[in-house]
Amino acid sequence: MCSSALVGWFADIGLADRLEVGGKGGSLGELMRAGIEVPAGFVLKTAAFESFIAALERESPVRARVESLEAGDLGAITALSAQLRARFAATPLPADVADAIAKALEELGNGAAQSGVAVRSSATTEDASDASFAGLQDTYLWVKSVQQVQDRIRSCWGSLYSVESVSYRRKRDFEEKNVAMAVVVQTMVDARAAGVMFTRSPLTGDRSVMTIEGSWGLGSAVVGGEVTPDRWVVGKITGEISVREISTKLIHHAAIAAGGIEALPVPENLQTAACMSDDEIQSLRTIGRKVERHYGRSQDIEWAVDRGSEKILLLQSRPETVWSAKESAPVGRAAADPSLHVLSIFGGRR
Repeated sequence: MCSSALVGWFADIGLADRLEVGGKGGSLGELMRAGIEVPAGFVLKTAAFESFIAALERESPVRARVESLEAGDLGAITALSAQLRARFAATPLPADVADAIAKALEELGNGAAQSGVAVRSSATTEDASDASFAGLQDTYLWVKSVQQVQDRIRSCWGSLYSVESVSYRRKRDFEEKNVAMAVVVQTMVDARAAGVMFTRSPLTGDRSVMTIEGSWGLGSAVVGGEVTPDRWVVGKITGEISVREISTKLIHHAAIAAGGIEALPVPENLQTAACMSDDEIQSLRTIGRKVERHYGRSQDIEWAVDRGSEKILLLQSRPETVWSAKESAPVGRAAADPSLHVLSIFGGRR
């Protein structure tokens, strides 16, 4: 498996390659470098996106039209979003890009015909510590054929021009020339259970604990809020489980033979059973600590347990942003006249 100008394999990339492989792609490569198990895959680099955009721009502008939008003009943003996404769906891939995708899929495993893959957006500004596009672009699960993968890649590129994503960028006055999209193509995990892990409390910001949430089947049910997950709060150092909330889990997401996923009922005997054993929770804690040490900051992690091997695999790790943003916010505004700070201490006495 050899990386090229268009395709980067996880083993060859890291966060330093964000401009070529996006936030998600760089993070997956970084995890592999840190010795964390992730499902095999590759990234279609931003060079492929730029080639596609160039073909569109030769017909009519894309980036200039986005930059001309007013941040608060939702009607204009919605109309342009619909136009651009339709153009992305209707425009064929450049021949060299289509060939690179087909070749990489063959190397990954039988052209994705037998085992499905996940096709996941990886924007260059995604999962950064100061601006996160998480949740604003598309992800497709259990994609089966080469043609489906190619179609989903164009859909991922098009999602960079969704109403939410364009609105986000216009409010922050991003330069469109600096925004690009890579796409992760990754072997699907037939998950027995899956979920998320925060290496500090998402409720209190406590760094001494981790919070783990999970449910049966694919993690999309948890991330999408379609099921109330089981929840554990675990001491980061001690491993003590201080909170154990086992929910009633009525549905789980599973693969469809022809591709895609569906929501199915959870067997009655599993509905109120914990989806993870205590030993597995401790294994997740160990993995979470390792990832946090590697990145040097708190992380928001997606994980899955492979049904066949029972291995815990990480699907993504990105910086925790909520509490980090609060901690980095200034405690007060600088005053034009520094003496005002002194006066305020004494109630404004002169």
